[in-house]
Amino acid sequence: MENNYTYHAPVLAKECIEALQIQPNGIYVDATFGGGGHSKLILEQLKEGKLIVFDRDTDAIDNIPQDPRVLFVNHNYAFIQNFLDYLEIDEVHGILADLGISSHQIDTPDRGFAHRFDGPLDMRMSQKGELTAAKILNTYSKEEMAKLFRIYGEMQGSGKIAYLICNARNLKPIETTADLKNILEEMVPMKTRGKFWSQLYQALRIEVNGELEGLKKLLIHGAEKLAKGCPFVVMSYHSLEDRLVKNFFATGNFDGEIDTDIYGQSHSILKPLNRKGISPSEIEIAQNNRARSAKLRVAVKQ
Repeated sequence: MENNYTYHAPVLAKECIEALQIQPNGIYVDATFGGGGHSKLILEQLKEGKLIVFDRDTDAIDNIPQDPRVLFVNHNYAFIQNFLDYLEIDEVHGILADLGISSHQIDTPDRGFAHRFDGPLDMRMSQKGELTAAKILNTYSKEEMAKLFRIYGEMQGSGKIAYLICNARNLKPIETTADLKNILEEMVPMKTRGKFWSQLYQALRIEVNGELEGLKKLLIHGAEKLAKGCPFVVMSYHSLEDRLVKNFFATGNFDGEIDTDIYGQSHSILKPLNRKGISPSEIEIAQNNRARSAKLRVAVKQ
């Protein structure tokens, strides 16, 4: 298996592999296969073990190694428990999830993930999905869109953004990045243009792909499938994801409220190993700018 860093360069690769504490004959899950960078490093330490890799993007299929130890699941990692049950795997010895978009997805204009390209407003991680960013912009109510931009994009002025979009779509459908930029150009702050568009695209992408609900399912069902004493390794790229991971690792729920039994014992089945998370070094960020917002969290099954 060759490195396919043109598709996606694995972030915090050394730290991820160290956190997995790989057993040569263990069973591991790479929940976000992508270009296979992390998977390659896992396979280097496996002998008779197995690696189950998930990716709902059909483009990732070309990166699958011809290796009998690898089982590829072309589906959403939210269904990790279903597929492990189907494969008759009762427990795994480590789970890795890199929640970022792959460089391949960002750099392919037709996929619609990057605001710097003019292309269709798609943003589907699975080309089989029916919901696109364009469908959201053309069919959601003003109130639904405002809520979406406020919560998933953490944007100020979400009501005005939704108002301008609804007015514009009455004249003609919104289909491309250029269409969207023309509609909102008047309200984009000059000093924070990049941030504005990144937040807007983040909100649309999260909604299109059901990312936060999918992450919750991965955390809950993945933890259930972990063997005792084995690690759950998750790398996030924005505060909404990181908050869910941090809270679940620490408390077993997504509110961050510690729930205990009558003896004062926590109900969480995981124990976090790094409460502040691990961030990339300045050297790695200089080599791969897309790593700058990554935060790695690790927990073990109690």
